[in-house]
Amino acid sequence: MRLAEKDILDIESLSVERIKNILDTAEGLKEISTRPIKKVPTLRGKTIIHFFYEPSTRTRTSFEIAAKRLSADTVSISASTSSIAKGETLVDTAKNLEAMNPDAIVIRHRAAGAPHMLARLVRASVINAGDGMHAHPSQALLDMMTVREKKGRLAGLKIAIIGDITHSRVARSNIVGFVKMGAEVILAGPPTMIPMGVETLGARVGYHVQEAIKDADVIMVLRIQKERQQALVFPSEREYAQCYGLTEEKLAGVKEDVLIMHPGPINRGVEIAPEVAEGPYSVILEQVTNGVAIRMALFYLLLGGAR
Repeated sequence: MRLAEKDILDIESLSVERIKNILDTAEGLKEISTRPIKKVPTLRGKTIIHFFYEPSTRTRTSFEIAAKRLSADTVSISASTSSIAKGETLVDTAKNLEAMNPDAIVIRHRAAGAPHMLARLVRASVINAGDGMHAHPSQALLDMMTVREKKGRLAGLKIAIIGDITHSRVARSNIVGFVKMGAEVILAGPPTMIPMGVETLGARVGYHVQEAIKDADVIMVLRIQKERQQALVFPSEREYAQCYGLTEEKLAGVKEDVLIMHPGPINRGVEIAPEVAEGPYSVILEQVTNGVAIRMALFYLLLGGAR
């Protein structure tokens, strides 16, 4: 079954059935990464462009690995080494890329809505790899895959998201995704990092960490997005770590089978203690593994058949 949409731009535009389809497909494709020869010919002859305006390690690498495991031809472009550095606009870049007839473009951009504009300008499928503070759909999908893999379900679970909610596109996509799939989402963090009106997305706000993680099935920790802040909205990293950092002490009394997640990169000792990040509850590396499977599924569903 292929996706009806040409693009993957956000979680809001995906129905519950399509999210389940993506997760099921990713579970089936995950096995490919365990083979001695990690490649299938599914997308042979397809061309995928990875266009990243912002720094990235996990997302960029996993998209590239996912495309190559499906035998697609890939081209990677960074803003610093492209004509963007010479003053070319995104519109002109899009038109030039379109003239080269790619089948898909993966884009990460600092401006919210940039992937949506690109999708209107090109015939190729566009996958949003993160746009400003707006959305990061593939991250939310891999997070949902990891939770469903460990818990067997999403509906009825309590998901606690801790940290810089205001500046996090991961938080927004995960709130929408988990709520859509029937989970309860509670947020916690400094009041200056909780956006006004976030309850309209379906989440509940509880500013104290212990309150949020009590009886939680999943605890998702977010880093402080300093690069998106005009000025620091908390006194110091030391105070943040004391009040909101996830430590072994704060985990006393949580569920024995709780999952601890982090989208990365991790600032050890700030939002999460090293012993927690590497502890028995952590599924952080499983998230990275599932990121390749989810992105393989997106390529497969968008490009796997004749459109």
